[in-house]
Amino acid sequence: MLRRSIRHRTLALLLGTLLVSLSLISWRSYRDARHEIEELFDAQLAQSARLVQGLVGREMDPQARRALQQALDAAVNARRDQGVPGHDYETKLGFQVYAADGSTVLQSAGAPNGALQQLLAGTGEAPTPFARLSGGYHDVVLDDHLWRLFLLQDREDDLWILLSERGDVRGELVGKIARRSLLPDLIGLPLLALLIWLAVGWGLRPLARMAQLLKSRDPDNLAPLLLAPLPQELEPVAASLNRLLQQVNQLVEREKRFIADAAHELRTPLAVLRIHAQNAQQAANDGEREVALEQLVVGVDRTTRVVTQLLTLARLEPSAQQLRLAPLDLRMLARETLAELTPLAIAHDQELTLEADDQADCRLIGDAASLTTLLQNLLSNALEYTPQGGRIDVQLHGDAEQMILTIDDSGPGISAELRPQLFERFFRLGSGQGAGLGLSIVARIAELHGASVELMDSPLGGLRVVVRLPRKMAPPAF
Repeated sequence: MLRRSIRHRTLALLLGTLLVSLSLISWRSYRDARHEIEELFDAQLAQSARLVQGLVGREMDPQARRALQQALDAAVNARRDQGVPGHDYETKLGFQVYAADGSTVLQSAGAPNGALQQLLAGTGEAPTPFARLSGGYHDVVLDDHLWRLFLLQDREDDLWILLSERGDVRGELVGKIARRSLLPDLIGLPLLALLIWLAVGWGLRPLARMAQLLKSRDPDNLAPLLLAPLPQELEPVAASLNRLLQQVNQLVEREKRFIADAAHELRTPLAVLRIHAQNAQQAANDGEREVALEQLVVGVDRTTRVVTQLLTLARLEPSAQQLRLAPLDLRMLARETLAELTPLAIAHDQELTLEADDQADCRLIGDAASLTTLLQNLLSNALEYTPQGGRIDVQLHGDAEQMILTIDDSGPGISAELRPQLFERFFRLGSGQGAGLGLSIVARIAELHGASVELMDSPLGGLRVVVRLPRKMAPPAF
């Protein structure tokens, strides 16, 4: 579904990008916030250690220290027993003051027991407990809780001050900050997704309207699409569709006209064939029957030629298979075609010649089958309209850009006024055996090859046909 819907693909891309971006931003914010909180709490531990260092000094006698310890314990008991205002975090924070021999000088009520033993574990034997300890920050686990410790050495008084803070104090604060930073994203993401959905839908509305118009159109409706105004991105699509609809409409009209003309053209030869067949059936003797059968054979040949030409013309229509273009030698193609038609010329006592320089380059890009048909149609017309004993000359020459095929005959020729009509379908002069499609086929083949066909007077007295074929043809315009 995502692959078939532009809206769903766009939404998936936008929302996915948004989700990944917000996740990365939230993770970075959480990491930065955690780092800053860690820095703040570590600074507070160091500051508190120096405050304790200032309170407890060498000059402080043991009685004063005991009094300070009792005051600390009384303050904690007063909060617990008398409801003095305070905070639950008090029990998660503490400090301890040690002498150089490891004895406790002073400690708060929330100080964890065993913190010093955890630090000393694994240090090995030493003259004094603190000999192998270094000041600074340490992390230890006591009673399944992580504690952050800061150890400060008071060199003047030869004391060690240990500040401790339970890890969940920091973790809870970091969690609250993370939840508060993520909450707007969690609430805003669905709302933002809805707004993006509506915005994408509004942006794709012209495309949806075009699709709906195409779905609702009748299959036979080939009129141009009328969509205005259109976004800039859809204008080429609409123009291409309208151009395609116009080409399809022209093709349909051309096929309708072709079918109508073909039906009209075949009706007469079929009726003639029926008449000849009836004459053969009703012949009074063998002589009449033989004449009727000969006329029937002639009619079948004419009908076969008409059908062949119709099929050839249909194959060259825009909807037919594309040309099979390949390099070919036009001189060899012309020789083969003349060799096939030479028996027909000999039967009519006609002279059929080819003039082409054997050293000249006659190669070009084209469809050999179509160009053979072009030569056959031009030569067949020349042989048909040239009288007995006449002459047909074929010449080939060219330059770097094109090959020029010239066919001259000594026939009656055609007036300049009628020459443009010769390329129309089913147009015939006189009572020839053709269907008036030969030159139409020639014109279509020339069009597909990007060539031109020109009719003029021949020096032999008849008609001259000049075909200019480009050596490298451009794509045909359908």
